[in-house]
Amino acid sequence: MADVDRATGGNSGKSVDNFYQEELFPLTLTDMAPSYSNPAKKVGKNSTLLAPDGVPIKIIKSKRRKRNIAAYRENGEIVISVPFRTSRAEINSLVPEMVSRVISNEARGRRSERELRYRSEELMARYLPDFFERASSITWREMSERWGSCTTVDQTIRISQRLASAPGYVLDYVLFHELIHLRIPGHGKDFQNILARFEDGARAEAFLEGYEAGRSG
Repeated sequence: MADVDRATGGNSGKSVDNFYQEELFPLTLTDMAPSYSNPAKKVGKNSTLLAPDGVPIKIIKSKRRKRNIAAYRENGEIVISVPFRTSRAEINSLVPEMVSRVISNEARGRRSERELRYRSEELMARYLPDFFERASSITWREMSERWGSCTTVDQTIRISQRLASAPGYVLDYVLFHELIHLRIPGHGKDFQNILARFEDGARAEAFLEGYEAGRSG
């Protein structure tokens, strides 16, 4: 997860329009940043510009977004969401910076699966000393709709790669949530009572809700 906000002008509304780079950036990115000189790659009837690491970039101009710009990686793309009235010149100037921030934040904050295992063991010892269950595997996964998932039958846990650069307490909260599912599949009263053991739960929920709000504009 890498979400970057930056203030700019704009107005409010309800619809969302998608604009692709062959429309917005015919030459400017090549002139402005040589590393963006990759030729546009056809994807069906659309074209996308490739970032320096080969990742497609998608621009979303949203009438619902008033001031902030959000940049994040989703489904293999770097998505930059801007207010609808942001000019092409402003977009041209901000794209390399926002892409660079997403990539650098991911590189700086990415955690290995070994660390996921280490953090889970610490959480089990601190919050779940009464649990004998242990995860058979804990892995990063591309997940756009969930923060994590647990299959109780085979004791496997998957954590969304969007959390790779999240604060530690947020990652721990999601991990703790999934560790409880090793024993309790649902989200009933027993589950909620155990989840309440995590002191920063409300703070972590606020962070996750803020991320989703920023992504949706």
